[in-house]
Amino acid sequence: MLTLFMPVSCSRKALNIDLPLDSPGAFSISGSQEIATWWWTVFEDQWLDVIVDSALRSNYTLEAAWHRIQESRAVVRRESSSFFPDLYASMHGDVSDQGGGFEQNKSLGFGLTSSYEVDLWGRIRSSVKADRYRADASFMDYQTASISISAEIVRTWYQLTEAYNQLTLVTEQIETNEKSLDLMQARFGSGQIRGVDILRQRQLLESTRAQRITAETRIRLVEHQLAVLLGRFPMQNHSHKFSGLPDLPPLPKTGIPVELIRRRPDVQSSYNLLLAADRELASAISSRYPRLSLTASVSSAADNVNNLFKDWAYVMAGNLLAPVFTSGRLRADVDRTEAIKNQRLYEYGQTVLVAFKEVEDALIQEKQQSENIQSLQVQATLAKKAYEQLRIEYFNGVGNYLDVLTALGQEQQLRRNLLSAKLVLLEYRITLYRALAGGIDTARETGNDS
Repeated sequence: MLTLFMPVSCSRKALNIDLPLDSPGAFSISGSQEIATWWWTVFEDQWLDVIVDSALRSNYTLEAAWHRIQESRAVVRRESSSFFPDLYASMHGDVSDQGGGFEQNKSLGFGLTSSYEVDLWGRIRSSVKADRYRADASFMDYQTASISISAEIVRTWYQLTEAYNQLTLVTEQIETNEKSLDLMQARFGSGQIRGVDILRQRQLLESTRAQRITAETRIRLVEHQLAVLLGRFPMQNHSHKFSGLPDLPPLPKTGIPVELIRRRPDVQSSYNLLLAADRELASAISSRYPRLSLTASVSSAADNVNNLFKDWAYVMAGNLLAPVFTSGRLRADVDRTEAIKNQRLYEYGQTVLVAFKEVEDALIQEKQQSENIQSLQVQATLAKKAYEQLRIEYFNGVGNYLDVLTALGQEQQLRRNLLSAKLVLLEYRITLYRALAGGIDTARETGNDS
């Protein structure tokens, strides 16, 4: 069983909670390559490194997540002020004139008032700890967003690379189909080629040109997506010269599932929310006990400024407030916070399961996609041979051009499919890196100033 040990204040003992699931001993597949914090550097693409670094500094989603951290830390500072007395200063001045020859009455006053609640049962302490755990969860959410943004950048970068590769491939196929059409038209006058065969070849050529339009449209759309991820307006085309898709790096070391729980920020965020809910429950329980408040004040009054600070009056008071009858409100609040804590417990368990699933899914998808690519490569090779053989037979007066056309279309489509399949394989690897990644240093402060 997965066990949680919750460190809590003296108001309640530490909790030992068992999640209703068993921790697996190991993942089904594992490599030997250690996964780096900046995991995308394994692709050894300098331009990719630059744009990911830029996105981590300028992406608006990350900026919003960072300011949510600042908000939660400010809440901690605000609630922590309850550990210290409040001190207020007051000053007043009055002038009254009743008329009818009476003298004016003047009065000046100055006072200091302080109040403090003694945290007898740890109510305030538990509430502050809950806010600190929520602030920690906010920071982990920011780390999770950083990982997600970096993965999306890398995925979009290689989608753009594949789109440009598809455009290059389709352009080559258009040239091939144009040459075939020219050859057929040259032989048409001698009666060696039927008119219908030329029409079919033209149809294939137009179909390939339509593929180029699709590739160009996709390039523009992916460029827009990349620009937005970088915090820029999607108005300018990308000027980078793209090469082919990279080879797949060695399979990373997956480690053991318990290490993944400690490493993944989304899991740690869920765990911190569970701890916060537990502290809220402790605070709700403490609210049912008496509260002791202390107040002290000092004041001075006079009819002019010179005499204002000569005489002082002092007051000290203590107030013990115990709930006697609240119509079940405090009991209901305890039940509510206990239900929230149980929700957080099972949400944490679900987060753990999803983390394991994401790793296993990425591993099996990559393995199956590698096999699929091998099959596509064999099919593309066989289709090319079949097309060349049918083409030779056709121009030698044997065979039907429809067979040649079908073989050519299949061979060209398989080459495009193969390129798309390589992108999918890369995307599965990116998903695996994202599933295994821990926190990313985004050049901001990483400490918790709460």
